[in-house]
Amino acid sequence: MAVFTFDMEANREKIQAFRSFIDDNRLRKGVLMPVLQDAQSRFGYLPKEVLEIVSKELRVPMSEVYGVATFYSQFTFIPKGRHDISVCLGTACYVKGVETVMQALERELGIKAGETTPDLQFSITPTRCLGACGIAPVIAIDGEQYGNLTPEKLKATLDKYR
Repeated sequence: MAVFTFDMEANREKIQAFRSFIDDNRLRKGVLMPVLQDAQSRFGYLPKEVLEIVSKELRVPMSEVYGVATFYSQFTFIPKGRHDISVCLGTACYVKGVETVMQALERELGIKAGETTPDLQFSITPTRCLGACGIAPVIAIDGEQYGNLTPEKLKATLDKYR
């Protein structure tokens, strides 16, 4: 798995705005969840450095911040790639062979489901259902659906985004 470095200096303005959000909301009951949601929205993921800011500013132990962030599936500790590939894992897609499509996707990109390529170009996001059972197996890249996929068709589909 790739290791991503959060650049504090490059994100200085976002961090200042985030600290202001915390200041404006610190007295709210149950503030930790909205603060984590704001961080996720603002930074695209929850880097360790941002979790440390949350812990320090809210005076909440890091273990509690991390506990909440790991409990809810809406939070991620890995930045999303420029192109997010949702892979439908619903029943129809499984029956039609999505497992071989997923294996081909992982081989092609050199990452596993739930990961992001080191160049931050692609992420693979397993999804319960994309609601396109009639064209199974299906993936969505940045929301655009591609159905009746085979491992052979996958490379041409990805090439549109490279």
